[in-house]
Amino acid sequence: MASKQSKSKPTGSASKIPGTDLPLPELPEMPRIAPDVLGDLQTRYMAQLQKVLSQDAADASRDKRFANPLWQSMPMFSLTKGLYEANAHYLLSLADAVETDPLSKARLKFATQQWIDAVSPSNSLLTNPEAQQKLMSTQGESLRKGIENLMQDMAKGQISQVDETAFEVGKNLAVSPGHVVFENELFQLIQYSPSTPKVGKRPILMVPPCINKFYILDLQPENSVVAYTVAQGHTVFLVSWRNPGPSLSHITWDDYIEKGTITAIRVTQEISGQKQINTLGFCVGGTIIATALAVLAARGEHPAASLTLLTTLLDFSMPGILGIFVDEQQVQMREQTLGGGGILPGKELASTFSALRPNDLIWNYVVNNYLMGEKPAAFDLLYWNGDSTNLPGPMYAWYLRHMYLQNELREPGALTCLGQKVDLGSIQCPVFIYASREDHIVPWEAAYASTQLLKGDKTFVLGASGHIAGVINPANKNKRSHWISAKAPAAKGKKAAGAYLPAKADDWYAHATEVPGSWWPVWSGWLEALKGGEATAPKAPGNARYKAIEPAPGRYVKVRAEDAQ
Repeated sequence: MASKQSKSKPTGSASKIPGTDLPLPELPEMPRIAPDVLGDLQTRYMAQLQKVLSQDAADASRDKRFANPLWQSMPMFSLTKGLYEANAHYLLSLADAVETDPLSKARLKFATQQWIDAVSPSNSLLTNPEAQQKLMSTQGESLRKGIENLMQDMAKGQISQVDETAFEVGKNLAVSPGHVVFENELFQLIQYSPSTPKVGKRPILMVPPCINKFYILDLQPENSVVAYTVAQGHTVFLVSWRNPGPSLSHITWDDYIEKGTITAIRVTQEISGQKQINTLGFCVGGTIIATALAVLAARGEHPAASLTLLTTLLDFSMPGILGIFVDEQQVQMREQTLGGGGILPGKELASTFSALRPNDLIWNYVVNNYLMGEKPAAFDLLYWNGDSTNLPGPMYAWYLRHMYLQNELREPGALTCLGQKVDLGSIQCPVFIYASREDHIVPWEAAYASTQLLKGDKTFVLGASGHIAGVINPANKNKRSHWISAKAPAAKGKKAAGAYLPAKADDWYAHATEVPGSWWPVWSGWLEALKGGEATAPKAPGNARYKAIEPAPGRYVKVRAEDAQ
């Protein structure tokens, strides 16, 4: 990588394309690294290499790939690990030092990290002491099993992350009792059975992401958001999106708003007999329901008594690592190939998300399955993660352009849906906003930005862990921690009112209070005041118009992406 670059331009006749009067196009300036910065990085790199070669480098590594004592106790492997870590640090430092625009730098750092992760010595039998030890202790059986696992995964077309035989949707996943009470071509609406004698008059409608199956909110009874909410005395309705196939290749973003969420709101209102209901959206589901409520507000309707947003982007100016995949060229390519109709395969989405965390979701399983000859463990969350969902091309292309690329949702009136100018500030209800501190898909600062867009009374809570594990943090496990807002400072001569929600996320964090355990009880306490009073729990699902169609979890959620029609 050059540290200097000539900026001289051609002069005279050389400034024209030979044989024409057309000027030569001006080439863009190539990325560079400042000479002094490059020199400093090289000096540091050589010093680190000397430590490694002299075995003077610190043996302890925080990298879990090298946690086994064999990486430290055997000189050859200790040297291999040390050289790898020194080179990895140097390459990442070089990528970070390149002087270029932020998007190009982010892409360069991402590509560099992908390559570094791929060439780790832990990924090869020749340089992995744990795999070699197991090869010898099993007299080659681990290698035989590893090859067998590899052949099976090649036949499936993907790396196995979980023992799929351990789970079945409707049997030991998504088992909260309830019934499908409505369905159309896009979704089924599930009404869950009460578990308390009294329930809030206002039900809660949950809208999960359409890029995944809904049962992330209802994995198993001990970690089910649905079961927990029902146990707090709420009637829960939930949208189960259909896994789209060729018959839904024409579906648009507007369809997800009108035929999907707005229809689900109306059916929930009719069955419950309530003019206003509580609403919840998770990830893209939060973007969808917020858009739907803004569209309804533009029509003069305000059906939400409350809105809960879980790891949701409304302002896409900080889109996290996904942002490196989105630019005008990429969006145009998607519009040309899918915008007029088609299906984005679920496997493509799953591969993209796995690439965001390759050590955890790719190379970890390469080592475990193929080098060590082990079968993946039974883990409900990873089973869900592998149960992918297709997306209709027109909806996907529109979402990329108007949300990720042009970021129009945050600007009042900039986005048009269903013929209405969308203004998030027109949503008139209290809002509970949750973010996860280690979220790489929806950075917590980006989720926090919603506090500045929505005008109702707002509560913001930050949880530990990532995009999924932070949300699915059962109250009874008492794991991790969360941060809550400080009280807003009182104006002179007045009492303090509301939470402290400054414009900058870092300012909020500096004054927030850390609390041990799950954030679920905080949300439950907030939602308690929004029940609209209590009534006797309904004895049967639906009503005279909307009768039970089939038991939960319904048919739609059981359709695999490759089988969708």
